[in-house]
Amino acid sequence: MKPALRRRLHDYALLMRLDRPIGILLLLWPALWALWIAAEGVPPLLLLVVFVLGTVLTRSAGCIINDLLDRDIDPFVHRTRDRPLAARHISPYDAIVLFVLLMLAALGLTLLLDAATVRMAVVAALLMVAYPLFKRFFPAPQVWLGLAFGWAIPMAFVATRGEVPRIGWLLLLITVVWACIYDTLYAMADREDDRRLGVRSTALLFGSMDLLAVGCLQAIMLFGLWLAGRQAGFGTAYLVGLAAAAALFAWQLWIARRREPAACLRAFRANNHVGMAVFLGIAVDHALRAA
Repeated sequence: MKPALRRRLHDYALLMRLDRPIGILLLLWPALWALWIAAEGVPPLLLLVVFVLGTVLTRSAGCIINDLLDRDIDPFVHRTRDRPLAARHISPYDAIVLFVLLMLAALGLTLLLDAATVRMAVVAALLMVAYPLFKRFFPAPQVWLGLAFGWAIPMAFVATRGEVPRIGWLLLLITVVWACIYDTLYAMADREDDRRLGVRSTALLFGSMDLLAVGCLQAIMLFGLWLAGRQAGFGTAYLVGLAAAAALFAWQLWIARRREPAACLRAFRANNHVGMAVFLGIAVDHALRAA
């Protein structure tokens, strides 16, 4: 492969954040929670493949549209100034072409499912595209991010059962709260840059009460997950998963206590293990029932 082509492909991979899969995982865990609950165990292989690949494609497309809209802001933020669009390694036109290709691929995946799920996927795409705009005027854009990241939950229930039961909407609300938790930690690392550039975030909204607010949101999320578990009839395995998630939340608050940017980002990334703990609780509970 020619060096120029290799560099080009590398820039495209960076634009899609394939070097940082944490965003894919935070988007994927709620979808897996919903798929396992909706199917009452391991979901059909087609659904699993569509949702996993769709998560990778839509998250990659979301990163592109975010960087397109932020390409004149990112150069002034230390952590984002080397992103391909900010550094002018990729043109806006090329980024738009890649975005369209990814969205077409995601649409092709959803067409393997029923029409109702396809309609839900269109809503998911609109939520994702709108998120970067909310950072300009909405004081808590993390709420919108949670809706975009959590919309896979009602999609999973529609694809599996043809409807969204009460537990599906509860899981969506839980995911919105979770996004406010981890993205506040993420935004705490960029607080001063965001303040200077006029970008809104819950880190700025909560101010000096940021960690207290995160702790309250963590408690709300755990309570919501406990309620969801009661509705689903989960037992000990699920409660063990929630206990692990609670311990991870406490650890996040501890490492972020001095609000150092690197520590806040570390706490943000640790939310991957929170999502995993909840999923393992759900999956093991269903496996024990089937045994």
